[in-house]
Amino acid sequence: MRALHHFHGGIHPPSHKSQSTLLGIATAPLPSRLIVPFHQHAGEAAKAVVRVGEKVLKGQLIGMPDGFISSAVHAPTSGTITAIGMHPVAHPSGLPNLCATLIPDRMEQWGPHQGIDYRTRNTSELQQHLRLAGIVGLGGAAFPSDIKLRIGRRKVDTLILNAAECEPYITCDDMLMRERAAEIVKGAEMLRFIVDAREVLIGIEDNKPEAIAVMQNAVKEEGLKFEVVRIPTIYPGGGAKQLIRVLTGLEVPSGTLPPDIGVQCFNVATAYSVYRAIARGQPLLSRIVTVTGNVRQARNYEVLIGTPIDELVALSTPLPDSNGYIMGGPMMGLPLPEVRVPVVKATNCVIVASEKLFPAPAPAMPCIRCTRCVEVCPAELQPQDLYWFARSREFGKAQSYSLFDCIECGACSYVCPSHIPLVQYYRFAKSEIHAREKEKQAADSARERHEFHQYRIEREKREKAEKLAAKERAAQAAKPGSSELQPEPKHAASEIETRREHIFEIAQSHVEHTKE
Repeated sequence: MRALHHFHGGIHPPSHKSQSTLLGIATAPLPSRLIVPFHQHAGEAAKAVVRVGEKVLKGQLIGMPDGFISSAVHAPTSGTITAIGMHPVAHPSGLPNLCATLIPDRMEQWGPHQGIDYRTRNTSELQQHLRLAGIVGLGGAAFPSDIKLRIGRRKVDTLILNAAECEPYITCDDMLMRERAAEIVKGAEMLRFIVDAREVLIGIEDNKPEAIAVMQNAVKEEGLKFEVVRIPTIYPGGGAKQLIRVLTGLEVPSGTLPPDIGVQCFNVATAYSVYRAIARGQPLLSRIVTVTGNVRQARNYEVLIGTPIDELVALSTPLPDSNGYIMGGPMMGLPLPEVRVPVVKATNCVIVASEKLFPAPAPAMPCIRCTRCVEVCPAELQPQDLYWFARSREFGKAQSYSLFDCIECGACSYVCPSHIPLVQYYRFAKSEIHAREKEKQAADSARERHEFHQYRIEREKREKAEKLAAKERAAQAAKPGSSELQPEPKHAASEIETRREHIFEIAQSHVEHTKE
């Protein structure tokens, strides 16, 4: 049995997971319309390659990756693009983003797609294939998977499949493992092949015994030497750095990435999507979403990307006293600005809220320096100091206290007896730092453009003066009687005249001396 390790801190909030695991995964029906954002992944938004009025097929590329960190976007079903414009999306800012509106034709007609034999392709080809298939991390960050597979000269010894699913309420990965374990394992083998890892570890929290058993059987049936590891249930044990620490004992140093220490980590749902993209040629069009909270029947659904949240939660019948929606879990989730926002690749859970489940937070009180936040911080930071720096806008000091190592898990806010929304302060500080860095970069670029403009003006003046001087010399050289086609410089003429006067004086003196 593998020896496990521990990370600092962590908490044990109520799980609320059993409600949504009583029934199997259901396929959500086609919605009345699909709202597909072009920016539903980390990095740059995809560039629209369709027009309003265009008929598209299921799986057809509608958004081309634009930039190094970007990913493709596809039509989730066949139908007609009726609009391309700004639409509300799930984002902390509450601002809309560019989306394509697709009205399904109910025919579910696929465009051309075909699987490939990954064993006959090189790493670059497989990375590009996943990029164009729109595969991103489905654990919540939505980071393009092809970028995580670009390890360069670094050697990845251990590939970790993250199946911890530590946050309360969320059970989409648990149910995916119970029902589609074979495809997950095959996808993990494809990922292992791409990074050439020596071992594969599948970390599953011990509150998922059914998933553990099914995954162990799938690994055995595939004849692979993967290790399914039962890990303790603790939040945030599903954080990449925390899971790496538990399974390997290795620490990912501040400012580095897991491949720098020979490890890479992928979510189980990502591995499943990799299998579908490579073996079947199917881009990422749908995902498993947990609908839970204040509903009559909590359940997991396979949902097309772009499905409006209100049409999805209606399948589980929200109760009359519902008063809001949360995308994600209660610890790191995002309160939705409205129910018209669409399901995106990062949508792993939708919680229907109520006053009973999520009572209004108590008023924040002054920090009493109890250090409970320090005790539970999985990143071993000083949350109370970061809070003071963020509140006083001392962002430089916040950075010096490793602000960007904070994973925003919310454990500090959860245990704070003063009810201070600590994570909100950290997010504020990070956003301000990013904004100032962008302003500085913009100012630097503007200064460089101005300096180049001035240099170009001076260069043009100099070149113009040189051309004018050359033209004048040519004109002088063209006059009759000019010597060697070049006019004598003024200083040379005066020197000749001086010599002439000197010779005349000598001659005159000689004549006078002869007369005497």
